[in-house]
Amino acid sequence: MSLAIFDLDNTLLGGDSDYLWGHFLVEQGHVDGERYERENQRFYDEYKAGTLDIYEFLRFSLKPLAEHDITTLQQWHRQFMEEKIQSIMLPKAAKLLQKHRNSGDFLLIITATNSFVTAPIAELLGVDHIIATDPELVDGRYTGEVSGTPCFQQGKVIRLKEWLAQSGHNLAESWFYSDSHNDLPLLEMVTHPVAVDADETLAAHADRRGWPHISLR
Repeated sequence: MSLAIFDLDNTLLGGDSDYLWGHFLVEQGHVDGERYERENQRFYDEYKAGTLDIYEFLRFSLKPLAEHDITTLQQWHRQFMEEKIQSIMLPKAAKLLQKHRNSGDFLLIITATNSFVTAPIAELLGVDHIIATDPELVDGRYTGEVSGTPCFQQGKVIRLKEWLAQSGHNLAESWFYSDSHNDLPLLEMVTHPVAVDADETLAAHADRRGWPHISLR
């Protein structure tokens, strides 16, 4: 069974779930709108530029989780899925997932976006497993801190290697689909790296390495 690994935001989705979660919180009045919107945009721009300080971003993005109970957060997330995620689901992404499913591959999403936001999306997409940045949970409440290694850049490699050791899977004949140059460390590890609606930096690197480009838009 080969691994088919997928980035989530701007790869399987036609948008960024982390960024949209921030927008949702602002629109619903759950956070200080002007400041939060400004910071959310700044972090998103830094992510695209490859200059993001992941720990600074996580202190920002996980803070709202720590300020509310799980039941409330889950209610918000159901509304978020309906209002923000359903509209960026990509039919071509569903077909790609089904192609790998039909081939008997194990479908794995690996994403920097935290698991509170992304686990329900992965369930909706019908993948076998998700590796995401994990918010710390103590006594049934989020603390605002991150648990373990953030699943970002080289952290994706670390988290994947940990999961491979635990799960018994390996990277023989593996695939990885991503839009972002932030995922170059992991793209270099797999048998079949694929650039998906790639940013300029990844597109140029893919051309140099002879990697295929596809679009799911």
